Amino acid sequence: MLAAQGFQESQDCDQSRRSRRGAVGIMQLLPATAADKAVGVTGIESDAAKNIMAGAIYLRYLIRTYIKDTDLPDTERVLFAFAAYNAGPGNLRKFRAKAKQMGLDPDRWFDNVEHAAAATVGRETVDYVANIYKYYIAYRMLRDRQATRCEAPMAAAPQGGGGVAVAAATAATGCELKP
Repeated sequence: MLAAQGFQESQDCDQSRRSRRGAVGIMQLLPATAADKAVGVTGIESDAAKNIMAGAIYLRYLIRTYIKDTDLPDTERVLFAFAAYNAGPGNLRKFRAKAKQMGLDPDRWFDNVEHAAAATVGRETVDYVANIYKYYIAYRMLRDRQATRCEAPMAAAPQGGGGVAVAAATAATGCELKP
């Protein structure tokens, strides 16, 4: 899901991207947030690896600090963390409280807390979380399709000594086959 978040944040995993508010890089994180002792990463403006690492550490920090509900499924915890990453942890608390007031489940993002978020701050955070999840599902489907597509050629690959046939099958399928 982190790759999906990076795509959502920078729109094309562009490290040179800068926001009007000063967020930088693939993960669109403020340099001050990354340098804070909770994250402890500097140089995110120019180094994509540091930018991604800072985003991942900050996401984990949000989960550990603000989403302590141990009975929540991991997917919900991550969705809430994305909402907090976008709107702030204080707003996440407001969204969940409002969801409960609205008779919705404060422990489920989709079709529940997302409605409270939209009522509180508008669609930005709702769309942000939905897009990340959509990108993640698309990536997972592509990965699963690739794995399925590669199973048959791997099963049919010549056993021992078939280097030329394996190389041809690899080139034709895009699957890494080993002689």
